[in-house]
Amino acid sequence: MKILLVDDNFVSRKLLCSLLASVGNSDMAANGQEAILAYISAHNSGEPYDLICLDILMPEMDGNEVLVKIREWEQHNGIDSTHGAKIIMITAMDDKKNVFTAFNQGCEAYIVKPVEKSKLLGAVSKLGF
Repeated sequence: MKILLVDDNFVSRKLLCSLLASVGNSDMAANGQEAILAYISAHNSGEPYDLICLDILMPEMDGNEVLVKIREWEQHNGIDSTHGAKIIMITAMDDKKNVFTAFNQGCEAYIVKPVEKSKLLGAVSKLGF
């Protein structure tokens, strides 16, 4: 499985990489713009990401904007929702508004930091990986 980890915090990216090492190979992006470029590049090379772990609070482009742009790109390119990347929001934002917003914009799971390995791997498993 190919995974993209998007978080502006280096330690968080490394932790996620370590927690997901048993399920796939991870690339990392430090902000939303890097994430969009990595996502499109992976598709263009014929090796799209299966899973994206996405933080909400980031500079330049927040995670909600990234989520919307990815779903718009998929729709524009004829990728239906069952064949697009599975996206898990992983964030410190635990209020209902952010949770509902993320699901309405097309994420498949939402995990509040600090990330527990069992919750993360459970969410990955529920997504069919």
